[in-house]
Amino acid sequence: MADTNFDLIVIGGGPGGYVTAIRGSQLGLKTAVVEREHLGGICLNWGCIPTKALLRTSEVYHLMQHADDFGLSVKDVSYDVKKIVERSRKVASRLSGGVGMLLKRNKITVFDGQGALAGKGQVKVTKDKKEVATLKAKHIVLAAGARARTLPGLEPDGKLIWTYKEAMVPDSMPKSMLVIGSGAIGIEFASFYKTLGVDVTVVEVMDRVLPVEDEEISAFALKAFKKQGMNIITGATVKSLKTGKSSVTATIEKDGKSESLKVDRVILAVGIVGNVEDIGLEKTKVKVEKTHVVTGKYSETDEPGVYAIGDLTGPPWLAHKASHEGVICVEKIAGKNPHPLNTFRIPGCTYCHPQVASVGMTEAKAKEAGHKVRVGRFPFLGNGKAIALGDDQGLVKTVFDADTGELLGAHMIGAEVTELIQGYAVAMTLETTEAELMETVFPHPTLSEMMHESVLDAYDQVVHI
Repeated sequence: MADTNFDLIVIGGGPGGYVTAIRGSQLGLKTAVVEREHLGGICLNWGCIPTKALLRTSEVYHLMQHADDFGLSVKDVSYDVKKIVERSRKVASRLSGGVGMLLKRNKITVFDGQGALAGKGQVKVTKDKKEVATLKAKHIVLAAGARARTLPGLEPDGKLIWTYKEAMVPDSMPKSMLVIGSGAIGIEFASFYKTLGVDVTVVEVMDRVLPVEDEEISAFALKAFKKQGMNIITGATVKSLKTGKSSVTATIEKDGKSESLKVDRVILAVGIVGNVEDIGLEKTKVKVEKTHVVTGKYSETDEPGVYAIGDLTGPPWLAHKASHEGVICVEKIAGKNPHPLNTFRIPGCTYCHPQVASVGMTEAKAKEAGHKVRVGRFPFLGNGKAIALGDDQGLVKTVFDADTGELLGAHMIGAEVTELIQGYAVAMTLETTEAELMETVFPHPTLSEMMHESVLDAYDQVVHI
């Protein structure tokens, strides 16, 4: 029989849960993780990692199709859907197995099953409706994650109407597709399938694609997607989906007018729902709003000794937010004095083509907050490395407080911006001003030089444009 008494129990082994457990163990807490499905959670198994493997395949395929631009000759370019999916699944499996090794190395006990609160300081673990164990701990962290949201009349069937799970493992490539929702998940899948030759239509209820991004970045993205041949319909809703033998007919309403669209497959990407069911919240003081657990600045709930992190709680719903949130939570439990999480300083990345990345406030949000702003911009067209890469379409935008020089936000679209954005995130964390950024030496030739030029532009000192 495994030991059932712990200092810390974490329900959920995703990127928030397993990182919380490891940090807890590092701080001397006897720790257990309860995971009902896959270590690594949705992110490693069905989200962040396998989708990036798919997108890498589409990126290579795109380059092969444009080999002549680089003085290369490639004939009869084609792909094998089965092998593409196999590679993606192998990548996910490798990382999931690595999480298990990390937990073992940190002497964390893993319980395979569904964990649920079962009274003060207790967690009941069940598997296949049978009780596995009742665990005890002074501190319990809920990291149960979330699942894809569905809408009435637009329910997935797993065959013709997909969630992200089915979209990651197609057995064949459809000729046409409707993606409902243009957030990060929807646009990434739209980009993947379009690059591989699928006729893609995206419907977004808001008035622009990637609606959480800065308006200029959204407009740039829309232009790029349309140039690739995507059909983008904004300010519209999908009223119904009617499935046939091998196709789906969607009714799309825009400006009071309806039209029908027949496609082979539909992907639903309309947000997430917190997994608040079956974790024993009913007899506790834990508050739930809009399917997500309400927490304080250190992830505490209204139930003493119970905490919640990650997608189970409020936005932004990002793996790196969950991990950092968990570290802060467990350090507070261990008597440390961590800084509360500042969600404005959490970067967000979308791995479509072109890539999109941002951190902090958009220009509009900064103005709404009462800031007088200075805004800098620099296009990829003015950067030598971007031109050498053959990928010179993009933009770097920075937003500063005009009075203090504080960097309020940074927004990018173009090649490898998901790797660049962390430079601005570090700057914001260090409370760097425009003067320090302008005095920083950026290496040449790199894409990062555009970050410097954008700052210079905000203060009328731009050089290369």
